[in-house]
Amino acid sequence: MALNPFFLQGSSSEQRLVQELINEQLRMYGVDVTYIPRKFVKKDTILNEIQSSKFDDNYVIEAYVNTYEGYSGSGDILTKFGMSLRDELTVTISKERFEDFISPFLGSDDFTLSSRPREGDLIYFPLGQRIFEVKFVEHEDPFYQLGKNYVYVLKCELFEYEDEVLDTSISEIDTQIKDEGYITTLKLIGVGRTATASASINSGYVRQIFLNNDGSGYTSTPTITFSAAPISGSTATAVAITTSVAGVRSIKEILLTNAGYGYSVAPTIFITGGGGTGAAATCSIETSLNGVVSISVDDSGAGYSVAPDITVLPPAGPGAAATATISGLGSVTETTITNGGNYYIPSSIVSVTFSSPAGIGTTALGYANVNSLGIVTSITITNSGSGYSTPPTVSIGNSYSNKNYNSVGISTAIAVSGITTGNIVSAIRLRNPGIGYTITPTVIVADPPLITGIGTYIFNEVVVGSLSGARARVKSWSSSSKELKISIIEGEFLPGETIIGVGSSATYSVSIYDERDLYDKYSQNDEIEEEADLILDFSQSNPFGNYWC
Repeated sequence: MALNPFFLQGSSSEQRLVQELINEQLRMYGVDVTYIPRKFVKKDTILNEIQSSKFDDNYVIEAYVNTYEGYSGSGDILTKFGMSLRDELTVTISKERFEDFISPFLGSDDFTLSSRPREGDLIYFPLGQRIFEVKFVEHEDPFYQLGKNYVYVLKCELFEYEDEVLDTSISEIDTQIKDEGYITTLKLIGVGRTATASASINSGYVRQIFLNNDGSGYTSTPTITFSAAPISGSTATAVAITTSVAGVRSIKEILLTNAGYGYSVAPTIFITGGGGTGAAATCSIETSLNGVVSISVDDSGAGYSVAPDITVLPPAGPGAAATATISGLGSVTETTITNGGNYYIPSSIVSVTFSSPAGIGTTALGYANVNSLGIVTSITITNSGSGYSTPPTVSIGNSYSNKNYNSVGISTAIAVSGITTGNIVSAIRLRNPGIGYTITPTVIVADPPLITGIGTYIFNEVVVGSLSGARARVKSWSSSSKELKISIIEGEFLPGETIIGVGSSATYSVSIYDERDLYDKYSQNDEIEEEADLILDFSQSNPFGNYWC
């Protein structure tokens, strides 16, 4: 049978009265909590899993704490991994208040159930200053009083952070996870200064080192020594650079720290120490022309996170020179080469410039001819000019622009900077001393990545690496120690690149990027694994033996 039409099961006015009473009770006996909806950033369309999410909105709503005797759940449990907090919280919120003041703002495509609270959203409980995650939403308790539901009962568990972005712009909430998650460290550089260096040249130096055998089995860097130079000279010195391939450490190359001078015969090279065997090297010398025998660091600079490039200017040969003779009519009749110069491109044509006449007239024109040895032998006059009362000066093109020095047996020195300690240039080594220097060349040390760092990184802002394009979120920034803690990392930051804050525009350069989470309570796992590897070595074979069935 149908219900009796003369007895109402709940009129709209009665339902409204109940809702108003509930709302009033929540305002009187409840507590303001912050409702933080979850937004999906990346979703796996195949398995329909949420790969990353963020929380960047917040809504204050009054809630009644059902568990008035304290947190429910299992409480604090001591496990073999430490303390595990299993606190739970149950709160009741008004259905009407949620639908009127929160739901209208959750209408994006991310929120498929924007009309009610969702599992996975967060509740910030200010009394305990803790964040809880909504695990279940009960919408039928009480059960249809007067034919309607009036509240949502949210059953929550303590939030376990998993590298989600929490950026509500409320410091009290956002800093709750400041020390949570996978946190790595960027050691940054605030101030840089360009290093300077100077070279010295001489003859009878070690021209080139030949690594005849790279050896094997080295456990440390071997020592390189040369047989002594004559009394009037200086003995060469060098260092070995080792490399490891397939677990075998050998010598990669030998770099000169000083090419020595005064050698008339090639010295013997001795490779000792380091625990390895089999390495052997020989060298050649240059006795007729000068080369760069050493480069000393005058100013170590500052702010070098990676070894800077070293540029040694090419050999500068003596420039050619000439004089001119004029006729009684004021024209240039001939030229005389007073210095043929050196290091010009053989069999080339070099520009010649004549000074202009003092009064009215025209300037003479011509070019210089270079022989096969790179020396200027003559000048061809293409225009004798006019109006000269005195012989003009003759200027012949410079001899040390970027020429092909190899064609006249000349080469530029090549140097590399040593390992930097404390972000300074500690040493400069010669890979090639060059040949043909008549004057001491200038040595140019590249600038550090950044001369002056600026700004202050902001908590939770995104920082970007200028070269790698890596991105991360700021956890904390120390302006005194220049240590930047970051999390939610995408990519890998590179030493030497600048780190730019998207919000603050702060800019500093990277000295060291430490990928280890030193702030996690299980941060010693790497050390434990390394110590275990020393006990059981699987690199060569199975320490437990090989068995066949």
